[in-house]
Amino acid sequence: MTENTAVMATYGLQKAYGSCKALDGVNMLVRRGDIYGLVGRNGAGKTTIMRMISGQSQPTGGEMELFGASGKNMRSQRERTGAMIEIPSFSPFLSARENLEYYRLQRGIPGKGAVDEMLELVDLANTGKKKFKAFSLGMKQRLGLALALMNHPDFLILDEPINGLDPEGVAEFRQILRRLNQERQTTILISSHILSELSSIATRYGFMEQGKIIEEISAEALHDKCRTCLRLEVDDAAKAAAVLQTQLGTDKFEVLPGNVVQLYDCLDDPKRASYALAQNGVALLAMEQKGADLEAYFLNLIGGGRNV
Repeated sequence: MTENTAVMATYGLQKAYGSCKALDGVNMLVRRGDIYGLVGRNGAGKTTIMRMISGQSQPTGGEMELFGASGKNMRSQRERTGAMIEIPSFSPFLSARENLEYYRLQRGIPGKGAVDEMLELVDLANTGKKKFKAFSLGMKQRLGLALALMNHPDFLILDEPINGLDPEGVAEFRQILRRLNQERQTTILISSHILSELSSIATRYGFMEQGKIIEEISAEALHDKCRTCLRLEVDDAAKAAAVLQTQLGTDKFEVLPGNVVQLYDCLDDPKRASYALAQNGVALLAMEQKGADLEAYFLNLIGGGRNV
């Protein structure tokens, strides 16, 4: 995989703690420019794989590449990443500026202007002497993001950054991520339980269950799969497709296995489709209108369940 197409890739990645497999052969690809939404229930392995990408944990099997480098060569490439996997241990009695300045000096990041730049980027420039302990959860999360961005990373890794935020805080965080991606071309890997919010920003998804990526899909393809349609079960799908094209003049459908046709037309008048099929000798065995949001799609993918 070349650097031009992939920022991060894993091949059969594994992580075991004794007999417990936290990761069980993960194959994953994050392309340059993605906002990659990692979706999975608690314990699916999302945090584990993020810790491996950021170098906080080591795999017990499989391979991983970062900007085209693997093995020991990944160490230098990790300088191009920033991560917020937990809220950093900020001093409760220091201001936002003082906390970032402490970390800037500790990490050897040159230029005091870096602190002001990051505070401006995450909309904390006007907090003045307000102490961290008095910050709202949204402000704390944004300060954590500012710290992750101090080294101007090409690849940003965020584990549940909007969990617990109120709607205003979520909207603010979302706007910042969009700006980073669009204006700075920052590639972002983000996990979240708030699936509706991921659907607002993600360009690509990875669905994770029991330590495996069970599907990767672009936002466009997911939208197509989730959009409302008429699901037609017929006795002859090929003949039904011909009827839809010639009699209804539409090509907004797809033929699926099992003599199923998904029709994205005639949604306001399904009888029109059923009548055309009947008039042309196609037996309509069942018809239903269906559609799904991101959460419904994920639950269907893993076979149901709660605690997404």
